[in-house]
Amino acid sequence: MSPGLPVPLHPPASLGVIGGGQLGRMFIQAAQRMGFRAGVLATSDDEPAVQVADWAVIAPSDRLSALRLFAEQAEAITVEFENVSASALRWLSRTRPVRPGWKTVWVSQNRLREKSFLTRHKIPHAPWRPVRDEAELAVAIRAVGLPLILKTASSGYDGKGQVRVERAEDAGAAWSSLGQVACVAEGWVDFESEISVIVARGADGAALAFPVGFNRHRSHILDSTVMPAPVGPIVTLEAQTLALSIAQALETVGVLTVEFFVTSAGGLLVNELAPRPHNSGHLTIEAATTSQFEQQVRTLAGLPLGASDLIRPAAMVNLLGDLWADGEPDWPAALRSDPGVKLHLYGKKGASPGRKMGHLTVLDPDAETALFRAQAARRILTDSRTDGIR
Repeated sequence: MSPGLPVPLHPPASLGVIGGGQLGRMFIQAAQRMGFRAGVLATSDDEPAVQVADWAVIAPSDRLSALRLFAEQAEAITVEFENVSASALRWLSRTRPVRPGWKTVWVSQNRLREKSFLTRHKIPHAPWRPVRDEAELAVAIRAVGLPLILKTASSGYDGKGQVRVERAEDAGAAWSSLGQVACVAEGWVDFESEISVIVARGADGAALAFPVGFNRHRSHILDSTVMPAPVGPIVTLEAQTLALSIAQALETVGVLTVEFFVTSAGGLLVNELAPRPHNSGHLTIEAATTSQFEQQVRTLAGLPLGASDLIRPAAMVNLLGDLWADGEPDWPAALRSDPGVKLHLYGKKGASPGRKMGHLTVLDPDAETALFRAQAARRILTDSRTDGIR
């Protein structure tokens, strides 16, 4: 170990994650496979991460008494989503390693700060302007042009908290529909595709990028990812290099996801940052030598990074609550149709439209063939039910 670095934690040390969703669940499962105890700070006792945790604190994540109790049980702390109080993370960091640090979370949880960071570090991204009052809205229209996208500065995800503005006279109503909260106005990007790069960076500064993921969305929600992305070696290298440079500039210790637009000319524009594992990286559980969640465990515990290369090309498709509209999907039929399909369900109690309930992963020598197989298995979940196949 290099001088000045904290002593690594060894199993069965107790690791804690703030947030009880599926990302926390998969972090806990990865930690337990390595022999760690793992717990969670969650808001209710039926959340996905709580179901598999060794221990749990059930309370709001910004309540001081809950933070104290959480810190008493967790020897190191991470997060599963960015909408965590940065002040709470800063308070926790006084007595426990908190990775990623509160500054990384603070930047990425607010689009105004995130865009300012990208601008300051000359990282390519769409033109933008802040919108905090009507005067700034008028300036933004002139500066970035039309059409533009108004996005709330905080709390937006999966297409929520944003609206497209086609005409200047509609801008005021669009901002009002978002509650006239602080926003960013982004120039419209006519992109060819969307890709993402997941980076793991240790406390010693060592960092690795996973292969690029190629993402397809439906109704602003990620529908599928294939890895490696069919974007060619130049775009692949540029995307990984940019993602690594962002992690370095943020001094991130942990896992960071960078989402990109690929323009028709082959250029890259950063769309969003996420200081955590990402939906597009779920396929690394089976497809990579070290999954994104194991990398999160390793960086949190101060252990060396694992190799990030793919064992085999792979595809992942999301399972949304819409699949439950007419009853329980036919899991046996889908798994029987293709023995290579891997099923992950998150243990969520209510299946509402658009809610991420699970995913399917398929490995194949050809990534697009893997996607075809995963999509076919997903169709069978409901087709066999309506056809009466059991």
